Amino acid sequence: MANRTITISVDREAARAYEAASADEKRKLDLLLSLKLAEATKGERSLEDVMQEVSRRARKRGLTPEVLQALLDE
Repeated sequence: MANRTITISVDREAARAYEAASADEKRKLDLLLSLKLAEATKGERSLEDVMQEVSRRARKRGLTPEVLQALLDE
């Protein structure tokens, strides 16, 4: 599947955390957001189910709560 670039609005802190992230962390955040958007727009499952699945996949790929918090704290 080919990736496409889109533009979304986020709050200042989210933008700052993303901009300060390493290339590897950005790749993980991109994947997390892509999964969330794809799942949320399918409408086949509840938002809670989607969020739990995205969280599980993110953890599997190395985005731990500590890494996410560190990104948000920057």
